[in-house]
Amino acid sequence: MPIMRAWRVHELGEPEDVMRLDEVPSPEPGPGQVAIDVAAASLNFPDVLLCRGGYQVKPELPFTVGSELAGTIASLGEGVTGFTVGQRVLAAPAVGAGGLVERTIAPASTTFAIPDTMPMPAAAALHITYQTGHVSLHRRAAIKEGETLLVHAGAGGVGSAAIQLGLAAGARVFATAGGPEKVEVCRKLGAEIAIDYKADDFVAIVKEATGGRGADVIYDPVGGDTFDRSTKCIAFEGRILVIGFTSGRFPEVKANHVLIKNYSVVGVHWGLYHRYEPTLPAQIHDDLMRLYSEGRIDPLISRVAPFAEAPAALAALGSRGTWGKVVVEVG
Repeated sequence: MPIMRAWRVHELGEPEDVMRLDEVPSPEPGPGQVAIDVAAASLNFPDVLLCRGGYQVKPELPFTVGSELAGTIASLGEGVTGFTVGQRVLAAPAVGAGGLVERTIAPASTTFAIPDTMPMPAAAALHITYQTGHVSLHRRAAIKEGETLLVHAGAGGVGSAAIQLGLAAGARVFATAGGPEKVEVCRKLGAEIAIDYKADDFVAIVKEATGGRGADVIYDPVGGDTFDRSTKCIAFEGRILVIGFTSGRFPEVKANHVLIKNYSVVGVHWGLYHRYEPTLPAQIHDDLMRLYSEGRIDPLISRVAPFAEAPAALAALGSRGTWGKVVVEVG
């Protein structure tokens, strides 16, 4: 049986302490699955939480992180159609069977073809963040051309995707970020106004820039105090999109305030669409490939790390010491 290298988490803790590079048998796909020779794996904050044991899904030890990847099809499981061996794809493997391996298994339903012109690191960095941004802005918020979109943590992987998708939708885009370097990242992405939340009050700036109206849509992957403050600058009939809680605190929604100001608090759980509306991710993927081919979106990658440095790259992501996406080059 062929042997491959895999970064595996053997106990819970910080990535650099608990990940080990093992030699393990290469997996074979089961029914409805594909085997993928991994070229690049993109890292996300939930991968850090998985290592720490703080994620809502807790795979059995040892497991592998890397929630999105790009590579080529190595083999097809029973019943799989629409793919060919050697085809370039991106994929979201099952939790615990991630992309920090030389070969992995993914459901055919979460695997999508990519064009020959798309570099593998870009393909690995595109899937989850842009799918989330697309379903958030279009499906959940029904954003309209000319509306004002405020994106929190705009220099991160999730936020940078939302900025690009907001601009592609014709929105007026503002962004917050922590520190001058990350603020400049937001400006270069096209944000009309970029706010250093460490130095300035984004509520006052958003209100002034909108003539007191506030933002029509607020994209919030941070939660905590950021969510609380966002309720102070949401417009009439505005929509606050709850993407995540990187601040570490789950905010509490005051229903009386929602009523009095007439706004909506909208939850976004992209992964559930695979269960409840499984055709939607494929439709979104097709639209994302169109936007990429038109040059309207392009994943912001701050670092492409070699395979040997995967734990350190994940640790840097967990310490908030990165901007954009961090990608590990595997094959």
